[in-house]
Amino acid sequence: MIDLLPKLERHGNSGCSCSHTPSEEPQSWGKQGWPNKHTLRILQDFSNEPSSNVSSHSLERIPATGDKTQALKRLEHPGQQLRGDRKRQFMQDAAVTKNLPVKGSRLSALYEHPLYRRALPTLTDEDTLFNHLTVISPVSLFSSSRTGEGTMEEFSPTGELTADSYPNWLRFHIGINRYELYSRHNPVIDALLKDLITQRITSVAMKSGGTQLKLIMTFQNYGQALFKPMKQTREQETPPDFFYFSDFERHNAEIAAFHLDKILDFRRVPPVAGRLVNMTKEIRDVTRDKKLWRTFFISPANNVCFYGECSYYCSTEHALCGKPDQIEGSLAAFLPDLALAKRKTWRNPWRRSYHKRKKAEWEVDPDYCEEVKQTPPYDSGTRLLDIMDMTIFDFLMGNMDRHHYETFEKFGNETFIIHLDNGRGFGKHSHDEMSILVPLTQCCRVRKSTHLRLQLLAKEEYKLSMLMAESLVRDRLSPILIQPHLDAMDRRLRHVSVSCSFAALLPYFILFKLIFDDTPD
Repeated sequence: MIDLLPKLERHGNSGCSCSHTPSEEPQSWGKQGWPNKHTLRILQDFSNEPSSNVSSHSLERIPATGDKTQALKRLEHPGQQLRGDRKRQFMQDAAVTKNLPVKGSRLSALYEHPLYRRALPTLTDEDTLFNHLTVISPVSLFSSSRTGEGTMEEFSPTGELTADSYPNWLRFHIGINRYELYSRHNPVIDALLKDLITQRITSVAMKSGGTQLKLIMTFQNYGQALFKPMKQTREQETPPDFFYFSDFERHNAEIAAFHLDKILDFRRVPPVAGRLVNMTKEIRDVTRDKKLWRTFFISPANNVCFYGECSYYCSTEHALCGKPDQIEGSLAAFLPDLALAKRKTWRNPWRRSYHKRKKAEWEVDPDYCEEVKQTPPYDSGTRLLDIMDMTIFDFLMGNMDRHHYETFEKFGNETFIIHLDNGRGFGKHSHDEMSILVPLTQCCRVRKSTHLRLQLLAKEEYKLSMLMAESLVRDRLSPILIQPHLDAMDRRLRHVSVSCSFAALLPYFILFKLIFDDTPD
């Protein structure tokens, strides 16, 4: 039986502190000129809760990359692309690409692994978010109300229209079901990512709520995305004395979170892509939001800046400035609007206190999980296992800011949880915040499939940092993460795997069942 254990580092305090027997599931178990009005609120929205903001780095003017090969060439020849301080950045990225496999693709091999090819149950009408007709009706109403503002011919609903002719954002929405936001090999996702960085921006407005500035961008094909602008460079770590709720958010963290979520096979983060935006032509000149427009100014360095309106970090002291008018940002595809697909917001049971002195109940009660397991929806179904997945996801990123999560109402409690708002991840590569793993160590439960995938990602041929480097190099703003952050994920994966293994060792036959039992998750 010892030979069956993952060959990973054991650290003294990383094990599970509980004494009960873990299982697959709990025993009882839920222009200044103003453009014409142009939004898609009836079709899309990002969240019904105040969300957060951004931060990171600036790549200035770089020609668009077509595919992974072009991106790799750009990284292998940094001197031909940029000069001065930009050369240092691309030298760092070259260090990342040296880890990519010489032959073939580790990422392609990963997705061909049997653990990543498990079929979903047969989908019924109750398992899909909506069918084509429920989506088409609002589109038809919207297109008929528009005059003289472009054309909707390729998207206008007619009796002969097929799903393949829908814009990619709409095809993404139609593909959402009870088990996933998108399927593993759905070509629409790559097409949607391309749209996020190439579609012409026709309208910009500030999103209400949150401590930091976020913009809603509408595209020529009527798709929408949430834009989080760059605020910090990739090399800047969060100061050690900062509270988790007072740090800037990072746009590159939003991008990296999407790729990590996909590699872990959760597929619960909406598609996110990086984009270099012209602040004058693509924000100021197209916005109808006068409050946003009035915050634009020219800095003493002759750069275009703006700061918008928000709860805390919207002032001239926290202005967002371009070089001279180019700024990086992440663009996250919208989920269907709440008018079409209602979502329920849940308080995370292991939510932090968000207080400088008080502690949350889970921080002082080692048996807190027993209370959670007796509370709906965690007393039945797979919701508690979903929380464990989210815990692992957040720990690998170093994200301490997971106060709420959402689900689609249509599916009730028997569905996945959506991993929104990941901007406070990847802030510290030199520190592993072990308190994020408390749900896992208190409950001693983990999905069998998640455990097996973590073991796979700990192997050299599927090393997590290398998979992330290969995946992230495809993004328009590559490099997304510096090498220390990639190395930190490998280190944290060892912590998670050890915790999961200890949970599976009480007693030995549980490990045997965990590895060889063919029962579903």
